[in-house]
Amino acid sequence: MAEKETVFSSKIKYTGIFSFRDFYKFCHEWLTQETGLIISEDKYIEKITGDSKEVEVVWSGKKKMTDYFQFESKVEIKIKNLTQVELEQKGIKTQTNKGEIEVKIKSDLSKDYQGKFETSAYKKFMRAIYQKWVIASSIEEYIGKIVGDSDEFLSQAKEFLDLEGRR
Repeated sequence: MAEKETVFSSKIKYTGIFSFRDFYKFCHEWLTQETGLIISEDKYIEKITGDSKEVEVVWSGKKKMTDYFQFESKVEIKIKNLTQVELEQKGIKTQTNKGEIEVKIKSDLSKDYQGKFETSAYKKFMRAIYQKWVIASSIEEYIGKIVGDSDEFLSQAKEFLDLEGRR
């Protein structure tokens, strides 16, 4: 069994005007292109109540860093009171959305994710020594990379929403 260590967990909240379709596309593309994660959509639920919607999206992503380390991430996007609004900019009317959005990300570093050191008690013991004395600096380096990528994703998502709201 792989050893998973949660190295980053945070969220952002935003209320205002944004295009849900553009935001969804932006987040998915940013995660796949900038971090190299292979994303799968685990959940997509839309609930319609009156003239508004509630949307819940859950993605999970994985990226092999080495034969020993793997980056795993889970992203949850929850939107409440999503409604259609019409904006007029420079005489041109456009359709967009308005609502409350929350984006959470939880990122893990998996060690021995293929379970090569799980076959015997001796190998498990050797894994502990290997991690503590041989690759301790590599572990810290990978943790720093994952934390940086995860934090940057939330920053970029927040910036996207702030820019959309100012249009």
